[in-house]
Amino acid sequence: MAQCPHCLRTDEQVKNGKTAAGSQLYRCKVCRRKYTPEPQAHGYDQATRQRAIRLALDGNSQRQAARHAGVSHGSLANWLKQYADELPTTLPLPDQPVEVAEQDELFTFLGEKKTKSTS
Repeated sequence: MAQCPHCLRTDEQVKNGKTAAGSQLYRCKVCRRKYTPEPQAHGYDQATRQRAIRLALDGNSQRQAARHAGVSHGSLANWLKQYADELPTTLPLPDQPVEVAEQDELFTFLGEKKTKSTS
């Protein structure tokens, strides 16, 4: 039988529905408090979170990544913010001195358009 965590009594305990996660909810008739003796974990597991974050980092939009992972896009946004906050603020230094460094080209057009806008 269930035991009230507040008054520690095992008698006068009645079932009182279920929680949103599906755990049995009890009510103590003596102290009138509600409790769940064996609460179930709610939320997404760590593997689902990592999969959704990886989908977003691989180039999908947040909504696409959330849709493919089967989670809410708001949850994914929160997970991405938490992931970004956990990243180190400085890059690690190389173990050996750098002898050759490569730089990619960047082309930027700063002139005028060939045709003028008609509006």
